[in-house]
Amino acid sequence: MAIEPLTLNRISGVLILSAIVLALIAANSPLAEIYAKVHHAPIRIGLAPYQIDAPLIVWINQGLMTFFFVLVGVEIKQELVAGHLSTLRKAALPAIAALGGMIVPALIYIAFTAFEGDAVRGWAIPMATDIALALALLSLLGNRVPVGLKVFLMALAIFDDLGAVAIIAFFYGEEVHTLPLMLAALTFAAMVGLNRVGQAKPLPLAMLGAILWLALFQSGIEAALAGVLIAAVVPNEAKYDDSNPPLLRIQQLLHPWASLLIVPIFGFFNAGVTIEIETLQNVTGGVSLGVFFGLFLGKQIGVLGATWCAVKLRIGVLPPGVGFRHIYGAGLLAGVGFTMGLFVTALAFDVAALAASARLAILIGSTLSAVVGLAVLRFAQGKHEERISRRQRDAI
Repeated sequence: MAIEPLTLNRISGVLILSAIVLALIAANSPLAEIYAKVHHAPIRIGLAPYQIDAPLIVWINQGLMTFFFVLVGVEIKQELVAGHLSTLRKAALPAIAALGGMIVPALIYIAFTAFEGDAVRGWAIPMATDIALALALLSLLGNRVPVGLKVFLMALAIFDDLGAVAIIAFFYGEEVHTLPLMLAALTFAAMVGLNRVGQAKPLPLAMLGAILWLALFQSGIEAALAGVLIAAVVPNEAKYDDSNPPLLRIQQLLHPWASLLIVPIFGFFNAGVTIEIETLQNVTGGVSLGVFFGLFLGKQIGVLGATWCAVKLRIGVLPPGVGFRHIYGAGLLAGVGFTMGLFVTALAFDVAALAASARLAILIGSTLSAVVGLAVLRFAQGKHEERISRRQRDAI
C-alpha cells in the first residue's frame, strides 16, 4: 500500500532525526571504533583493472546519493514543466526568496572565515535548505499553516537545491580529467538524443546513466550529480499512455526509498561528529560561527528580506492567506540545512577538524532554526496577515 506524502514526510523526518542522534551516540561511545571502521570500510566493485576501490562513505555520498539527486532532479523538472513553477509569475517569488536565502548566508560565512585560509572553502555549506526535513517539520503543524505557505516553502527549497547542485558542479569538483569528462558529455548527449526521438525507455536510460555516473566519477566531478542529469532526460509524458507519465512514475518509485532509506543512511554516516576538546574549542572558530549564523540568521534575513523587496516592488505576490509573519517562519525553517549542508561539508574540507566543526554547527544551527521556526508558525495565523495578503493580491 502506498504511503500518503504527508505521512511519508513525517516518517522521513523522524528517521532522519533518529539517524543523527544514533550517529552522535555511535561516534561518542564505546562504539566509536566500530563506527569508524564501518565508515571507512573498503569496497571494491568491478573486475581488475576496471574496478573502483573506495571506502563505504564514498559509495554512500557519491553512489547511493545519486538516487537522491535523481529524485531532486525529477521534482525540479516536474514543477518547472507543469507544477507550481511552470510560469514566471508562479516562480518569481520563491525564486527571489531562495536567491536571498543563498546569498546572505554565504556572505555571513565568508565574513567569519575570510582570513582563515582553507576555511573559506565552506562558503556554500549554509546556503541550501533540506527540503525533506523542512516539509516534514511544516507538516507537524497540520492546518495551522496555509496551503500556500507549504507550496512557497517547497518551491523555495527546490530553487535552493537547484542552486546547490550548480555550485557543487562548478566549485567543488576535484582536478578534472579530460577523457572521462568527454565520455560523460557524449553519454549525456546520447541520452538527450533518445529523449528527443521518443525512445528514452527505462533500460537504455539506466545503462547510459550508469556509464554517465562512472565517467563523472573518474573525471573528478561530483558523481552524484549524474542523478540530476539523468532526471533531465526522463520524458515528461508517456509516448502512448499520457495517464501515467514516466516523470511521475519515477518520483513515486524513488520518493519512499529516498525518504525512508537513502537520506537516513546518508545522515547516519555523515553526522557522526566526535565531540572532543578540539571540536569544542573550534565552536568559536570561523567555520562554526559562519555555518551557525549563516543557517540561523542568514536564511531568515535573506528569505524575508528578498520576499519583502519582491512584494513591495510588485515583482511577486504573496500566496493566499500568507503574511510576512508566515514568510519569516518559513525563512527560519529554510535554515534547516542538514542533507545538502553535510554533503557540501564532505566536499569542501579535507581537514578533519574543519569538517567536524562544520557538521556540529550544521546540527546546532538547523535544530535551532527548526525549533524557532515552528514556534513562529505555530502562532503566525491571524486575520491581520490575511487582510495584508488580500490587499497585496488585489494591488497586483
